Amino acid sequence: MLRQRVIAFSMLLFTTTLSWPQTKLSTHWEELTASDFREAIRRSQGTCLLPFGILEKHGPHLPLGTDLLDVRYAALHAADQEYAVVFPEYYFGQIFEAKHEPGTVAYSTQLQLALLQETTEEMARNGCKKVLIVNGHGGNEHLLPFFAQSQLEKPRDYVVYVLGSVEPPPGGPPHKSTAINWHAGESETSHMMISRPDLVHMDRAADESGADQKRLNLPENVYTGIWWYARFPYHYSGEGALATHELGEYDMKAWVSGIVNAIRAIKADQNSLKLQNEFYEKSKHPLDTQP
Repeated sequence: MLRQRVIAFSMLLFTTTLSWPQTKLSTHWEELTASDFREAIRRSQGTCLLPFGILEKHGPHLPLGTDLLDVRYAALHAADQEYAVVFPEYYFGQIFEAKHEPGTVAYSTQLQLALLQETTEEMARNGCKKVLIVNGHGGNEHLLPFFAQSQLEKPRDYVVYVLGSVEPPPGGPPHKSTAINWHAGESETSHMMISRPDLVHMDRAADESGADQKRLNLPENVYTGIWWYARFPYHYSGEGALATHELGEYDMKAWVSGIVNAIRAIKADQNSLKLQNEFYEKSKHPLDTQP
């Protein structure tokens, strides 16, 4: 009789355990316990995202952390669709062109590169052998490819990937603005209406001019670092007042989809690390490299 009761109790316990809801594994690095982190690395196949934002003025109506908030929104929603571990807030990028505006945090070039290198190395040490940097700030468009290229300086047991801007497919809501729409304008304001609508101050969007001041007259293929300040000294480019929720929703959905596609491609990539190792080995003996 006792044996039957033990069996019955065991069956009840087993059935109850099966009926318990399975805990969803967070995609946020900082929310995982140490043991859950182990499982997260396994489930993500060692693929981790580093959403890269900045702290800078975004016109008179958007928060300083617009790029950071937008890129984390996109990265986290992508990781919900294709599991990956998402690194905490990262804003240590290139923003010297906005140092004249309040709230901008511009770290030295050396620190930017050193911190990014140590961050990716620490990620890799913790099992992230495929690090995808998702860029959310236009001022990093030169920094991040350079950083990725610099990984060939010496052997590493991981690969750094950089995802630049993701253009939405044609057919979305039409843009109302005919002006240049680069910074805190119609598009970026629309995006913030999706990621953090509570931080958008539409009543202030027309308080400053986002027009091109055209204070330089140089050929298009001549670059100078002061070009942005010369054209947009108020750190505002476009017409934020023309933003719409529909445009933001369309663009952000495309961005999320682009990150999902990148995660899947990177998980399937078996060649990059092999080729890196091959390159490292050959670079030791360049005279032996066959044509």
